[in-house]
Amino acid sequence: MSPVGNRLSVFDLVNNRSRTLPFQTRKNIAAIALSPDGKVLVVIDEDGRLLLVSPTLPHAPVLHHFNLKSPVGAVEFSQDGKYLAITTSSLVHVYQTPNILMREFAPWKLHRTYAGHSGEVTGVSWCNDGRFFLSRGTDQTARLFSLHPVEGFRPKTFAGHRDALMGAWFGGKEEDTVYTVARDGALFIWGSKAEDDGTILDQDLINADRDHRLGHTRWGIMQRHYFNQPNTKVTSAAFHSSAGLLVVGFGDGVFSLWELPSSQSIGSTVNNLYTLSISNEKISSIAINSTRQWLAFGAQKLGQLLVWEWQSQSYILKQQAHSHQASSSISHSSITHLSYSPSSKQIATSGSDGKVKLWSTQSGFCFVTFSEHTASVTAVEFAKRGQVVFSASLDGTIRAWDLIRYRNFRTFTSPTERPVQFNCVAVDDSGELVAAGSIDTFEVFFWSVQTGKLLDLLTGHTAPVSSLAFSPVGNTLASGSWDKSIRLWDVVGRSRAVEPFSMNSDVLTVAYRPDGRELAVATLDGQISFFDVTLGRQTGIIEGRRDIGGGRSIYDALTAKNNAGGKCFNSLSYSGDGTLLLAGGNSKYVCLYDIQESTLLKRFTISENLSLDGTEEFLDSRKVNSAGINIDTLEDHGDDSDKEESLANSNTLPGVMGGDMSKRRWKPTIRTSCVRFAPDGRGWAAASTEGLLLYSNEDNLAFDPFDLSLDLTPQSVSETLVKREYLKALCMAIRLNEEQLILQVFESIPTEEMNFVVGNLPLGGNAHYLRRLVELLVKRLEKGPNLESDLRWIIEILERHGKLIRGSANEWASLVRGLTRGMVEVQATISTL
Repeated sequence: MSPVGNRLSVFDLVNNRSRTLPFQTRKNIAAIALSPDGKVLVVIDEDGRLLLVSPTLPHAPVLHHFNLKSPVGAVEFSQDGKYLAITTSSLVHVYQTPNILMREFAPWKLHRTYAGHSGEVTGVSWCNDGRFFLSRGTDQTARLFSLHPVEGFRPKTFAGHRDALMGAWFGGKEEDTVYTVARDGALFIWGSKAEDDGTILDQDLINADRDHRLGHTRWGIMQRHYFNQPNTKVTSAAFHSSAGLLVVGFGDGVFSLWELPSSQSIGSTVNNLYTLSISNEKISSIAINSTRQWLAFGAQKLGQLLVWEWQSQSYILKQQAHSHQASSSISHSSITHLSYSPSSKQIATSGSDGKVKLWSTQSGFCFVTFSEHTASVTAVEFAKRGQVVFSASLDGTIRAWDLIRYRNFRTFTSPTERPVQFNCVAVDDSGELVAAGSIDTFEVFFWSVQTGKLLDLLTGHTAPVSSLAFSPVGNTLASGSWDKSIRLWDVVGRSRAVEPFSMNSDVLTVAYRPDGRELAVATLDGQISFFDVTLGRQTGIIEGRRDIGGGRSIYDALTAKNNAGGKCFNSLSYSGDGTLLLAGGNSKYVCLYDIQESTLLKRFTISENLSLDGTEEFLDSRKVNSAGINIDTLEDHGDDSDKEESLANSNTLPGVMGGDMSKRRWKPTIRTSCVRFAPDGRGWAAASTEGLLLYSNEDNLAFDPFDLSLDLTPQSVSETLVKREYLKALCMAIRLNEEQLILQVFESIPTEEMNFVVGNLPLGGNAHYLRRLVELLVKRLEKGPNLESDLRWIIEILERHGKLIRGSANEWASLVRGLTRGMVEVQATISTL
């Protein structure tokens, strides 16, 4: 799991798929924690607002809300999942984990609040039995606390470091060791203090109360080690207690893997397995999976997520978003444009970081990145035929990318000595002509894709060319410009006829209807105009300024209701049948219009993240100080580490080696840079400030009558089973997601009821009930307690739902492989009898 703004993405590394959970937090997510059994998820935003989520259910519903009223440093479940530790400022709050199966008015019960740190607490680590936990903070110490009162116990302090602690964990076979890692690269190994003759202090007290031995131990430093990574500091660390593996991430993108000795191994040295560089920025987060085979790394500044298998030294997952331009005064979305492939299975995106990325709409992963451009890429377009993508850039080139060999096979440039900056690109239906508009010479260039030669140079515009679009039928090219005009060019005919249309404001984008008879034009005044291309006249207009208006910036003097003057559409897209128009612009809304009726059908809110500017309808007057200034507009320099990073990376003044502290950071503004309908009509995509958003009209989350039941409990499942309502009991058990309960209901279903149960399973929600039933059969085949019954179930499922499984082969691949593997093992076992 990885936070993306105020949303949470889940990556299935086995099935190579990703999905975004359907809830949003009020601000950017600051901390997440998943219970050991995976059934309870806690998500906390920057303001300390907590959501309790059940991630295993199809809808991932939010079960409870809770406001901690203070920013959170860390959150961690105990090993048994019964308690939850949350740190705020210098305090540690331990709560009892709410029961997700019970209806409670106030589910959050505070067990105890722990104090003692003089600085901010940044992390918590529990021991295996959950009786004690370690907290670490910026006061350069770690502290040992007990969950329940222990006679004679006083909190222990682990002091001696010279910088803030980045990690503190229990280790050793009997957890007789404590490891602490500081930001300056110091590793201390703590163990029991002993006399000169080797006798452990308070050994009698420890033996008398083994359950609380950690509290009775007198801790002392046994060993000191230093990572000695030059010119950088530790930014994150993770430890796997059973394997003794420590992973340390540094500020220069380097990580190192260490094998640690226990405190009893006096004189042993830490073993460095290897040190590798995986990023250009600091590693902000590290996690180790339960099998200790995979290491996950996150680089927040680059939007980078990596999963590394350290034994084979290979990548399991490598994803990176379009990174923001650090030099821009206002950090808008770095995705500038997007384009669907003709099959709708791929999306190409361009970014201000000079990269072109290809994404799979089925898995949600980026699988190719092209980085040959040397400046911001302003537009990208798929060819209607062939596996080719074209991109336009401010570096003065148009590049064609081969999607079979994944290479740049053609580069188009202007014939002038001075490079021309290209702002838009268009490709005709045959894929043989490519056109690009410039923002400095106001010309439209034409090239042949096969030869790479410039065919024509179209002049006439007196301002930057903002948009180009080829007609789906014929050889007409439409161009829009900031000179308040659009022009229709006959690019192939001998006449070279040009038909201009005058507008009332600057033209931002143009789009052809799929039949080529109508042209939609969005202008700076917020209007969308429609033109009949055949008759050469305007046929309609939509006043969209009020529709897209909404959201007040912290710098606006007017309210959101009266501040629609600056709102406009910069991207338009027709649906496949030409009856709907999707429009997005510099607002938090994306509008869907019925063209024939000129009415707004739906307004999509792309984000509710209050960490972005422009998402609030009303500003909070409590944030205005006595000088009349909104405190959100004031510079927040962050913690000391951010200051050091700013000083190190901001050498903007001549002769100044310490950096420029006057460099400002702006709050990102919510906006949409591009919207596109999928060619297959099943959804649409938007490039926004928070990234690439995919919307689907497929009703995977179908209505489930069990969602309305308030009495969905294990007792009600047992009562339904007594009534011999087997289908209902099975669905209720699956909804509760209790393995033992599902198994109990499954084994209670008689053979003569199999046909009815399998045939009437609800198939909504991505066939969730059927999927869970197949998962249960795969597990039972591995154990093989009731072979004949399991085989009958498999036959019924394949006969009734084989067509569904075959139609979604990619989604069912892992389960089908599990059934196949189980059947092969059964066959091999039977053949030996």
